[in-house]
Formats: sequence, C-alpha cells, structure tokens
Amino acid sequence: MGETEAAFQIRIEGQVGATGRPLPEFPLPAPLASHGPARIIAMCNQKGGVGKTTTTINLGAALAELGRRVLLVDFDPQGALSVGLGVNANELDVTVYNLLTERGHDVRDVIRHTKVEGLDVLPANIDLSAAEVQLVGEVAREQILARVLRPVLDDYDVVMVDCQPSLGLLTVNALTAAHGVIIPLECEFFAMRGVALLVETIEKITDRLNPRLQVDGILATMYDGRTLHSKEVVASVVDHFGDQVFHTVISRTVKFPDASLAAEPLTTYDGAHKGAEAYRQLARELIARGGAA
Repeated sequence: MGETEAAFQIRIEGQVGATGRPLPEFPLPAPLASHGPARIIAMCNQKGGVGKTTTTINLGAALAELGRRVLLVDFDPQGALSVGLGVNANELDVTVYNLLTERGHDVRDVIRHTKVEGLDVLPANIDLSAAEVQLVGEVAREQILARVLRPVLDDYDVVMVDCQPSLGLLTVNALTAAHGVIIPLECEFFAMRGVALLVETIEKITDRLNPRLQVDGILATMYDGRTLHSKEVVASVVDHFGDQVFHTVISRTVKFPDASLAAEPLTTYDGAHKGAEAYRQLARELIARGGAA
C-alpha cells in the first residue's frame, strides 16, 4: 500500500531536492468551482527519447486526479500518445490530421475519452506526417492548430500538446497555439546541447507570432540518482536556467514502459510507485507556479 499524499508531503518537506535546491511544499490545490477556458501547454524538445510522451500522459493523468479536465493532443505522426492511452489511431478515419487539412469536421467528434476520468485525447497517426507539406501553402499556416482547438477550450482546464521531435511547422503550430511550454530534458550531457536552439525558437515565436508564450519550466527526466553524471547534468541545467527548472525530477524506471504497454498512465497502472508520485508532485508544482488552474 502506497503512502498517503499527506505523508508524502511531510516526507519531502524541508529536504534538498535532486536539483540541489530546497524542495518547497506543493500543497493540494483547491477544487475548481468551474471549468475552462483551458490553458494550452506545448510539450516540446526537438530531441527524441527525452520523455515528452511519458510526461504528457502522466502529468495529464495527475492533473485529472486533481479534478482538472484535461485534453491531450497527439501531435506526433508516430502516434505514441494515442497508443499509450489505449487508442488505436490506425483504425480511425478521422484524426487531428484531418482537422488540420480539411474543413467540415467537428473536433468534438474526433476527441476520445480515456480510462482516466477527466482525461481525453485527440489522436494522431502516420497521416500527420503529410501535414507539414500540405500546410505550407495555407494562409496563416502557423495558426491552424489554434483554430482547431478553439471550439473546445471552454470544455477543459488544460490542453497539452505532445510535439514531435523536430522544430518543423507542426511544432511551430503547437507553440503558436500555446500559452506555455514545458521542456523535458534527459539527464545526459548531449541532451543539453539542443536546448539553446529550442529556447531561441521559442523566443522567435514569442516575438513574431505569439507574444503570450512563456516557458513554464524545464523538466529533468530519466534521472539516475546513483550516477554522478545525472547529478552533474541537473546541476548544470540549474546553473544555466535557474528557477525555470522544475524542482520535481523524474527518475528513470522500467515501470514507465510497462505502463505504456498496458496502455494507461503509471498513476493508474501502479499508483503507489515513486514515478507516479513524482508526476503528482509535478502537477501540484505546475499549478503552484500558475502553469495550470
């Protein structure tokens, strides 16, 4: 039986966290009296394999546990987010691709409910890979995702967009639609090299397309507290980015792929696991920072 939320909070209070800073208390947020309009968050890093999809699924599920209505948008042609939530997008006639490239579809007809109460998904499949080419000639091509999501923003509190590992037109669409960006960063030195380029891209989009866009935080993922390498990477990230780095750190564990194979978040697959608790803490930290209602 896992420890209670209160016991977990008492245990971490006053400790120095994995980022080398004192770990603040992230209290359970008050229930919401009403829902919407949603804050849109892009989960973005042009490097693959850094935990974007895992974070989107588990942070979304943790926010839903806190009574938030959450929509996850699969914006990667690999469709890993859809599969990880039990949606076989290859069998769907209409996905986010059709919403981007064709008129006449209702986004509400494409959204699928998941096993987690309050957590929905807008699925994608390999068709989405053709969207970049097809959208090049469109008027206001960077704003098409924002148009697609507009009708349902009042239905949700948080919309999270799982971006593909590139800085192409789809990612630009996500950043143009978003209020905030979360950057998952694998705890190894090569992962840091691309962050400066990503931050530069975010600054260009803020300047030219979306002045409200802000970095909600940089999230250290795949952390291994047994290795000096992981600790040095986290220390270096904190040195470079300071308070933009989340206090919450996501440790490496085989439970995440196990939960993906079971097509559900770790928060429901093994809710007492420390990885599930870490994402619950991240949800509270994001709300405390103002990144979600």
